Amino acid sequence: MRLSPAELTSLVDATETSPHRFLGLHGMAGEGCVARALFPGAVSCELWKAKARQGLPMVQLHASGVFELELLGAPDFRYSFKVAYADGAVREVEDPYRFLPTVSESDLFLIGKGDDHGSHHKFGSHVRTIDGVAGVSFLVWAPSARRVSVVGDHNLWNGRAHPMRMLGASGIWELFLPGLGVGARYKYEIVGAHDVTPFLKTDPYGLHFEPSPHHAAIVCDLAGFVWHDAEWLEHRRKSAARALPMSVYEVHLASWRRVPEEGGRVLNYRELGVQLAAYCNQMGFTHVELMPPSEHPFDGSWGYQVTGFFAPTHRFGSPLDFMTMVDTLHRAGVGVIVDWVPAHFPRDFFALARFDGTHLYEHADPRLGEHQDWGTLIFNYGRHEVRGFLTSSALSWLERFHVDGLRVDAVASMLYLDYSRKAGEWIPNRHGGRENIEAIEFLRHVNSLIHLYQPGVVVIAEESTSFPGVTKPVADGGLGFDFKWNMGWMHDTLDYFRSDPLFRKYAHGKLTFGMLYHWSEAFMQAFSHDEVVHGKGSLINKMGAGDDDSKAANLRCLLALQWAWPGKKTLFMGCEFGQFAEWKFESSLDWHLLEYPRHAGLQHLVADLNALYVGDAALAENETRPESFNWLVADDGAQSVLAFERRGRDCAWVVAGNFTPVERTYRLGVPSLGKWEEAVNTDSKHYAGKGLGNLGGVQAEAIPCQGRPYSIEVRLPGLSLLIFRQSASGKPVKAKR
Repeated sequence: MRLSPAELTSLVDATETSPHRFLGLHGMAGEGCVARALFPGAVSCELWKAKARQGLPMVQLHASGVFELELLGAPDFRYSFKVAYADGAVREVEDPYRFLPTVSESDLFLIGKGDDHGSHHKFGSHVRTIDGVAGVSFLVWAPSARRVSVVGDHNLWNGRAHPMRMLGASGIWELFLPGLGVGARYKYEIVGAHDVTPFLKTDPYGLHFEPSPHHAAIVCDLAGFVWHDAEWLEHRRKSAARALPMSVYEVHLASWRRVPEEGGRVLNYRELGVQLAAYCNQMGFTHVELMPPSEHPFDGSWGYQVTGFFAPTHRFGSPLDFMTMVDTLHRAGVGVIVDWVPAHFPRDFFALARFDGTHLYEHADPRLGEHQDWGTLIFNYGRHEVRGFLTSSALSWLERFHVDGLRVDAVASMLYLDYSRKAGEWIPNRHGGRENIEAIEFLRHVNSLIHLYQPGVVVIAEESTSFPGVTKPVADGGLGFDFKWNMGWMHDTLDYFRSDPLFRKYAHGKLTFGMLYHWSEAFMQAFSHDEVVHGKGSLINKMGAGDDDSKAANLRCLLALQWAWPGKKTLFMGCEFGQFAEWKFESSLDWHLLEYPRHAGLQHLVADLNALYVGDAALAENETRPESFNWLVADDGAQSVLAFERRGRDCAWVVAGNFTPVERTYRLGVPSLGKWEEAVNTDSKHYAGKGLGNLGGVQAEAIPCQGRPYSIEVRLPGLSLLIFRQSASGKPVKAKR
C-alpha cells in the first residue's frame, strides 16, 4: 500500500479521518509490508523489531515528520520506533496505530441507540493493557468533526501528532496511546465541519480535571481502590427506602466548615468524610446530601453549572479521595446523596457547548435549547447519544462512587417546554401541548435503569409543580422517582411563620392545606439552600416579628413541625443551629454561634428530633399511607393551635403546636389510656426555652374528645410544639424539660 500525494497531504494537514489506514504496519500487494509513522518535529526515525532489537532507518516522506519503511515478509512482528528530534532528544515509543479498536461493532450499535448503559466504561480515557502494552484508550463522540486528535503534555499539545480514527458512521473517534498512564493531562483538538481553525474541548466523560483556567482532563484509574462498605451496600440492596426513616443534611462542601488556622482553607474530601461522619452521628442525620460535587468552573454556581458530569470536582481532591469520603461515611452508617443536574449545562466553550462545532448535546433552536433563567443550554433529550450520556452519568455516580441516591435538580424545567417562557418563546410538542415528551421519557428511562441496576438507591425530584405521578412507578405511568421535595408545603409553612403571631389566625389554612394533597406523592419535607440565599435571609430571620429569642422559639416550632409531619426530611446546613447570616458559598458557617445557648439549644433540638424519628422507625413505614395520620385540631385558627396524631405499628404520637406567645391549656383526644410521654417540648430549657410544659408526660383519662375515647389535658407553652408519645410496649422515652 503506497501513499498517493493526496493521502500524504491528508496526513500532513491533519485532515484524515482514518489515520490507521496509512499509519502503522500494513501488508502490501505481493510480499512484504510497509511501516509508516507520524512524529511532528522529528528529524529521523528508526523501526525496532522487538526480538532483534535492531534499528532500521526509515525514509522521511515529508519534513513535517512522516516516515516510511518497506520490509520483506508478513507484517506479524512486534516493533517500536526510536525517534530523534532537533534538540537532541531521542525517544523510543510504541506505535499507537497498530492496535485494534477498543470498542466492538455491537458496542457502537448500542451506543447509537442510547442503550449502552455502561458507556462510561468505554468513553473517556481508560488505563488499559493491550497485547502486553500498557497505555490509555480514548473514545469521544463528535459526529460532525472533520478531525479529532488527542493532545496533551505527551505530544506538546500538537494536534497533528495523534489524530484519532472515526469508527464507521457512528460519529465516535478512538485511539489507544501506549506509554501514557495515570496523571497524564489531555484534551481533544477538534476541527469542525465548517471550521479551518481547530479548537480544544475537555473530555465529556472525564473523571478528573485540573483547575481553571486550563480545564484539562487528567487520566485517572479507580480500579485499585479498596472499599470497606460491602455490609452497607448489602443492607441498602435489601431495604425498602420508603419504609425507613430518612433525615438528610444538605451540605455545600466548600462552606460547611473551613480551617481558620490555615487562612480559612477548605477541607479536603478525606477530612470532610471524617468530620461529616462524626457530625451526622452526633446529630442523628441518616444521610448527607452534597450540593453538586461534579466538576464545575464557577464557584458561584455552587456546582449547578456542570462541565464534568462524571467527575468529582478537583477542589477537594482526586476521585480516589472522593471515594474515601463516601467509604468513611458508609462505615459510620451515613448515606450519601448527590445533587445531579441533567436539566442544563453552561455555555463555556471548553466543555459541551457546540462540542463538535455543531449543536451536539443541545438543541439548535434557542426556543428549545436555551434556559432563559440561568443563561445555560438545555440537553436534547430526543437524541439517543445524549440520553445515553446522561444515563451513563447517573449510573456512574452510583456504581463507581457507591453513592446512595441522586437528588435530581430542576425537574420542573425539564417537564415543560414553556417553563419560564412567554408566548412565542417556546415550541409545542408534537401533540400541540406544553409537556416536554422527550424529557419525560428520559426521566422514566433513567429512573427505571437506576432501580434495575442499583436496588435500594433513592432518586429524589426537585419538582415544584403539580405534574401528576412524579413518584409513581414507571409501570403505572409515573416518572419513577422515589421521593419528591414538597415545595408547596415548604412555601406555605414558611409564609405562615413569617407572619406576626398576632395575625397568624388569618393564615391558619397555610398549615393545613398541604394535607389535602399530601398522599398524592411520596413527599420529602425540605428546607434547602434555596431558602437562605439571594436576599431571602436565613431561616431564623424569617421567623415573624419579635426579638432573637422569639425568632429562635418560632424556628424551634418550625423544625419540630417538619419532623412531626409525615414524610422524609431534608435540612440545609446552618439551619440546625439558627445561623443568622444568609448563607455565603465562599466562607464557613458561623460555628462560633454554638457558644450561645439559643443556638446550641436549636442544635440539641434537631438531634433529639432525629433520635425520636429514627427511634420510632415504625412511623416511617407509614409515611405514605393516609391511615397513619389523623387531625385532632385543624380548625382552631383563632388560637393558632394545631394538633394531629401519627400512628405506627408499635407506637403513636400526638403532636400539638401553639404558635402564639400565649400559653394555653388544651384537651386532646388519644387512642389509649396510660401515660403519654412528653418526648419533645420545644420550650424546654435544654433547647433554650422557658422550661414550661407537662413535667415529662400526662396520664390519659376516660374522657372522650375529638372522636377518641380517651384524652389528655396538656399545657401548651407559648410558641411551642410538643410531641407526646406512647409505645405498644409502654417503654418511656427520655423527655427534655
